[in-house]
Amino acid sequence: MTTPVCSIIIRAYNEEKHIGRLLRGIQEQDLHDVQVILVDSGSTDGTRDVARAYPVEIVAIDPREFTFGRSLNLGIAAASAPLIVMASAHVYPVYPDWLTKMLQPFQQTEVGLVYGKQRGTDTTAFSEHQIFNHWYPDVSVRKQSHPFCNNANAAIRKELWQQHPYDETLPGLEDLEWGKWAQEQGYTISYVAEAEIIHVHNESLDGIYNRYKREAMAFKRIYPHETFTLRDLNRLFLQNVISDWREARRQKVFAHHFFHIIGFRWRQFYGTYQGYRQSGPLTWQLKRAFYYPRDFRQASGQTSRRDIEPIKYN
Repeated sequence: MTTPVCSIIIRAYNEEKHIGRLLRGIQEQDLHDVQVILVDSGSTDGTRDVARAYPVEIVAIDPREFTFGRSLNLGIAAASAPLIVMASAHVYPVYPDWLTKMLQPFQQTEVGLVYGKQRGTDTTAFSEHQIFNHWYPDVSVRKQSHPFCNNANAAIRKELWQQHPYDETLPGLEDLEWGKWAQEQGYTISYVAEAEIIHVHNESLDGIYNRYKREAMAFKRIYPHETFTLRDLNRLFLQNVISDWREARRQKVFAHHFFHIIGFRWRQFYGTYQGYRQSGPLTWQLKRAFYYPRDFRQASGQTSRRDIEPIKYN
């Protein structure tokens, strides 16, 4: 058997409603020489049944052993390709050249990690859309200055993972910890806007609070001398609410999203505050990359137009 160009690792738990769309999107890619591995952490719905309708290898993990890092390590250990692509089970690619664009930067030997654009759906919270716009702009970055990345839509070299597997003890942000390590070894992180996926992220307000608290706890582990103060909480909550309100007014949806913006942003930053309670000052560069609202005036006139037709999903 020939070695595939890449191995795609999908982490899943009860993703019956979404995983079929991702697997179909993979089949629609212009790159077909791929290995697909599903790491399933004890799904009780039809996730595995849906996956078995496609050429997918299934790796099981006991739910009691689950962490984001451990599930990735198990999947990558089973991978046979030199390049590893990671995708959440509730994402799906927009274009048939998603994989081609994601893997292109690896032609440069100094590139160790690549991640792509994420966008929400019509059911995504308004503030979540603004976060996607902030974290994943329409313009690619060949050499990123900070270690931010996201394993819902990313790729790495397996040989580097063999040197430094994902941290299995972190409650989240295993991707940030790995990106930080890669940069410290002299490798480049590239952001590719053309490698675009749709991320179905329909969380409750309590789920939003728990996600940001968990990620803040992980961030504190990665940067142990940093903190997120009560002043940070109040200032960033107000700044992001006002920024979201302005954008909602520009889109003429202000009244519809007024209260949910407050609820979302409060849980985001209060959860962050609770996770950071015991550390030293946040660096400005990382604080800006993670939390500060995007200046939409700088983005005016920028559109994400491609000369390729998107995949048509049913």
